[in-house]
Amino acid sequence: MTEIVPVSAPELVTYADELAALLVEIVDGGSSVGFLAPLDRGAAACWWRERAASLAAGHQQIWIARDGERIAGTIALVRAPLPNARHRAEVAKLMVRPSAQGRGLGRSLLDAVERSAAEDGVRLLVLDTESGSAAERLYRSAGWTECGSVPDYAADPAGVLRPTTYYYKAVGPAGPAPAQAASPSASL
Repeated sequence: MTEIVPVSAPELVTYADELAALLVEIVDGGSSVGFLAPLDRGAAACWWRERAASLAAGHQQIWIARDGERIAGTIALVRAPLPNARHRAEVAKLMVRPSAQGRGLGRSLLDAVERSAAEDGVRLLVLDTESGSAAERLYRSAGWTECGSVPDYAADPAGVLRPTTYYYKAVGPAGPAPAQAASPSASL
């Protein structure tokens, strides 16, 4: 049985090596998640550990999907840092281990983020993904709306520039923006 749970900053540091293995596997498999192949596992673990401060400050949340003793997937929700954007957040780094794909885990991770965001007063979610990727099918089937594409936006793991498509989804009730604190120096 797969369990999806949010992780705290100290837990993220503890899971960094496992998450690094997942990230390396995803990048080596050709998924465009911001890194070039070959990705060094030590550098990937360091990248995950660096997210802990942002988690502790409340600027983002990260969930992991555990399949027994192994991390099978992860997803992040990054809060918009500016006062006029507190009603929205970005979904980032949705990754599912290839051996766990095709069983609804990506959808379950996405559902967990959408539910949590709505409960926290976030009304609008945004994300981007490589145009033409399998992830686009997931987002469309989950009710996300395509809002545009940018050519040559990011390099895939092989270093080839690819287009990126942006999506959005309304998840929370209409009304005034949530009054959460945000640091002016916070960054996406």
